[in-house]
Amino acid sequence: MGEWGFIGGFFDALQTHSPMLGRFWLVLVLVFRIVILETVASDMFEDEQEEFTCNTLQPGCKQVCYDLAFPISQYRFWVFHIVLIATPPLLYLIYATHQHYKRANRSSSRKKTSRENREEKTLRALYIITLIFRIMAEIGFLFVQWRLYGFKVEAHFPCSRSPCPLTVECFTSRPAEKTIFLLFYFAVGVVSRTLNHTCCYHCILSFYYKFVTHF
Repeated sequence: MGEWGFIGGFFDALQTHSPMLGRFWLVLVLVFRIVILETVASDMFEDEQEEFTCNTLQPGCKQVCYDLAFPISQYRFWVFHIVLIATPPLLYLIYATHQHYKRANRSSSRKKTSRENREEKTLRALYIITLIFRIMAEIGFLFVQWRLYGFKVEAHFPCSRSPCPLTVECFTSRPAEKTIFLLFYFAVGVVSRTLNHTCCYHCILSFYYKFVTHF
């Protein structure tokens, strides 16, 4: 359970450097993506390849048909998604923590004020950049998920790929259950994109009125 302690510490620290909408996004990722993926999806998809059956004993046919039906495992696709969208906040957190320690070690109050203004401006700009990256990543993953899987996991999959003899019939395990989870994860992605978009709009307005209009 050490990885859960690291994740919890990461989100606790990141919350101190995020606005309110950013914290809602963190809760969304932590509860509706990481926890659900670890507790529900891991059991649901761990045997997907073993339980993918075809009505032939031709060697290699099942493997090539599974690869055709699922070019990327849904579970691994979502894990990669979480890693990708969590990387920019992690880099931002490292930089923000470093700046916080530098600020705490300063002694000159005059220089401290001018430097803090520049650093706050830089931190806000970097946070907006991470939001833009997250929005692009969410849109990209929603599009790729739709292209790869659509909105339904088919129970029946005809396959005519070599070395299969003619067209064989293949069947996926628990298609209804996986379809529900597929729709759930897509809906979470839409909500996450909306939160990021709203937070980005709010941060840009705040940055403009605080720094741009003062010059």
